[in-house]
Amino acid sequence: MLNITGHRKIWFTISAILVGAALVAIGVWRFRESAEFKGGTQWEFSAAADAPTLSDVQAFFVNNLKLTDAAVSYDAQHQTFLATFSSISEAAHQTDAALLKSRWPSFAELSFQSISPSVGASLRTNALIALVLVIIGISLYIAYAFRKASRPVSSWKYGWITLLTLFHDVSIPAGLLAVLGHFAHVEINSDFIVALLVVMGFSVHDTIVVFDRVRENLLVRRGKEPFEQIVNASVNQTLARSINTSLTLILVLLALLFVGPAGLWYFVLTLLVGVTTGIYSSIFIASPMLVAAEGKKV
Repeated sequence: MLNITGHRKIWFTISAILVGAALVAIGVWRFRESAEFKGGTQWEFSAAADAPTLSDVQAFFVNNLKLTDAAVSYDAQHQTFLATFSSISEAAHQTDAALLKSRWPSFAELSFQSISPSVGASLRTNALIALVLVIIGISLYIAYAFRKASRPVSSWKYGWITLLTLFHDVSIPAGLLAVLGHFAHVEINSDFIVALLVVMGFSVHDTIVVFDRVRENLLVRRGKEPFEQIVNASVNQTLARSINTSLTLILVLLALLFVGPAGLWYFVLTLLVGVTTGIYSSIFIASPMLVAAEGKKV
């Protein structure tokens, strides 16, 4: 039997370093927001038959369309361009499309999205509210569900520990996106929020499985064995199930990462990092924190 709870200081130190680095990255570099959150236009199109270069398209947007803040990227796999710039009217959109068509006859619009700054700010605020409400709701539910396992650790501490593990599992992939935004100009959008919500759902599911086994063992062994021994046994009993279940998901995500659509690459990467940290936290953080919380008055 692995002594997981006995080495909790090691696991806590590793998590503190990772979460600390993620928070520093977010605080220093922040997130590079897409037009969906900060307002602006995203225009995806192709002109494969004319084979324009990225520099040609960038220059055309700046010099001919007079969109001096335009940033153009190229997806070589699908031979498509993505231009991001400030919001424009529908009339300007049609005029610019006609100019692009005259310059490159094979021009084909794939998507066009223009969002005002006020709408983008509203979407960002609603996304943050959704994350906070989900975290609080999950924590309160777990505190209620484990009310019968209130000794030697109060049931509300199960909810508090779950909240901390969710913060752990969300902050690490969020920090990664902040790093990628600074060095690789990766922008976050609603897909990023969806990925974090999925990570939280998977993480809390795995944590509840371990906590539920702790509750079952407490009903049988309470007073017969030390609490730490009960928790450690519970983690070991669910270890194989947690790893096997998580590994199947990780394999699917790895497949999507390497052969999936390019547009979902960072979405899948966020899921992969979040799921991996969720596995780690449910085994090495959540249950050892129960032991650390034993006897604490706060």
